Amino acid sequence: MTDSFEAMWADLAAIGKDPATGGYHRGGWTPTERAATNWFTDQCATRGLSLESDGLGNLVAWWGSSDAPGVVTGSHLDSVIDGGAFDGPLGVVSALAAVDRLRAEGFVPSVPIGVGAFVEEEGSRFGMPCLGSRVATGVLPAEKALALKDRAGTPLSEALSKLGIDPAGVGPSPLLERMGTFVELHVEQGRALTAPVGVASSIWPHGRFRFTFTGEANHAGTTLMEDRHDPMMTYAMTALAANKQARLAGARATFGRLSVEPNGTNAVPSQVTAWLDARAATDEVLQSLLSAITRQAVERAERDGTSVEVTPESVSPIVEFQPGLRDRLAAVLDDAPVLPTGAGHDAGVFSDAGIPTAMLFVRNPTGISHSPAEYAEMDDCLAGVDALAAVLKDLAK
Repeated sequence: MTDSFEAMWADLAAIGKDPATGGYHRGGWTPTERAATNWFTDQCATRGLSLESDGLGNLVAWWGSSDAPGVVTGSHLDSVIDGGAFDGPLGVVSALAAVDRLRAEGFVPSVPIGVGAFVEEEGSRFGMPCLGSRVATGVLPAEKALALKDRAGTPLSEALSKLGIDPAGVGPSPLLERMGTFVELHVEQGRALTAPVGVASSIWPHGRFRFTFTGEANHAGTTLMEDRHDPMMTYAMTALAANKQARLAGARATFGRLSVEPNGTNAVPSQVTAWLDARAATDEVLQSLLSAITRQAVERAERDGTSVEVTPESVSPIVEFQPGLRDRLAAVLDDAPVLPTGAGHDAGVFSDAGIPTAMLFVRNPTGISHSPAEYAEMDDCLAGVDALAAVLKDLAK
């Protein structure tokens, strides 16, 4: 099945790739993301798989005629802004290739096997990670999801309507009624995995928090330094505090997105909005980290004559994958290494919803992710297909 994976990988890799950076731009419901979705539906049709969709556009293509709950595998096709090729698509292409492998072997599953592609996992357009799976499980109410806006101010409801998708159909997904087990294969996003394939033990708790720093706009050339109420200074010191506190806690803290008003070169800003991505090994450490960063931000604001408001936009508690399923997969894969991850995934949302869920990781030699430099060796990708096929065979025998 080498040809199956490699041909699909080359085909999909051309969609949404920036020729200047080599990175990908596949925000949810954008033309490039829709092109990738159309590629997926074409692949499913070629294989004679029965494709089902929910109101938001999450997709599952079934191998097997029974309506009984089955084993679903897959991932997502959207990307972060200027992201890598592997985060998400590797799981989708590997799922299709694994089905090809099992069919070629003459395997007949006792329960249906589904290949899923879930929308807006990265949240790069509407700011909500795992948007598709959150709506599908009911964690995110439809009305809140539809009110989300992208950076251009377009609500999700309007974006869907422009594509001919009726927003009234958005809500908890009937696809989950047939999801007896979910297995997501994903490129590993660090350097902890030294074998070609590993099994996830847990997902670190993580969250996105909006910090709004408010000050006073003024002239950059005439306003004395001591007379300024500059929210950029408050933000800058907060970013440094976040870096220090994360290092002390063995956690992660990143300010990766910034909005400045009025955003003039020769003006002291009136407001700076910054988004913090924070992650830690436990819920307690995450909360302690956020508290420490917030405390230092407030103290600095008092000195600068500014103010700061912190708003949680999404918070995900720790996910501990079911030990029985986790250990079963590791045993099927000849005692594959078991490791946690600091990255969020649809698998975590489905696990929290009570669906038996597991994850497989494919080795990332550099550990780089969410970047054009994200990479996995082809031999390791093919080992991932082998591993996923073995797991699906065990779960659907």
